[in-house]
Amino acid sequence: MEERRDWLETAGADVITLATDYSAGVHVALHRHSRAQLLYPLSGVVMVSTEGGRWMVPPEHAIWLPPDVDHALDMLGDVQMHSIYVLRGAIDGLPEGLRVFSVTSLMRSLIIEAMAHPRDDPPTARTSLILDLLLHEILTLPEQPLALPIPADRRLSELCRRFLEAPSPHDTIDEWARSAGMSRRSFTRAFHRETGLSLSIWRQQACLFAALPRLADGQPITTIALDLGYESMAAFSTMFRRMTGLPPRAWRSKLSC
Repeated sequence: MEERRDWLETAGADVITLATDYSAGVHVALHRHSRAQLLYPLSGVVMVSTEGGRWMVPPEHAIWLPPDVDHALDMLGDVQMHSIYVLRGAIDGLPEGLRVFSVTSLMRSLIIEAMAHPRDDPPTARTSLILDLLLHEILTLPEQPLALPIPADRRLSELCRRFLEAPSPHDTIDEWARSAGMSRRSFTRAFHRETGLSLSIWRQQACLFAALPRLADGQPITTIALDLGYESMAAFSTMFRRMTGLPPRAWRSKLSC
């Protein structure tokens, strides 16, 4: 890890690439780097955690991590990770905050081609063109709502962290507002201002994030649904499909591909 960090900090090129394979269940402890990172799992799912929340990165998606952001990683399934490290200010318009993007066919091809060049060899003219186009393509990637932000407000943060310890879809907004010592109207406004999400959507995403590691571990879908407070597997599957575009079984099958 120290060798990799030294390499990242001393490399002179605007864009450098690194491919790493991780086994299911591997945890990469909290760390940071001075370059931005576009993290793309060619296979498997990566959960990214920061002080500000959690981000899910499934197949065909990538996360943009700005420079100097402390983050930890958890691998859900075996992960083939492709990382693009970008020097600060390499191009105008790069995202300033964490973002999860859908990976276009062009971007996927560019990343794979960039990874094929030996890390220690000087870039060829072709590789330089690929990296330059890759850098510009980052600006066009479509953002996806796969974040679970944690509010900065202490009252709201405590409620969110308590929910993450024992997710349930049945808690009402009024109950959350009373626990925070706020009116319903003040609470809903504050929660949306702090997270960018309604409480309903935030809770659905929290339940989804709680379910994903258990699905990756092969636990029965019905057990997961009931443990999360859903009345049936069908209700859980409806939520899961709405949030990911796939039912739980299909998501698990894709994870194992």
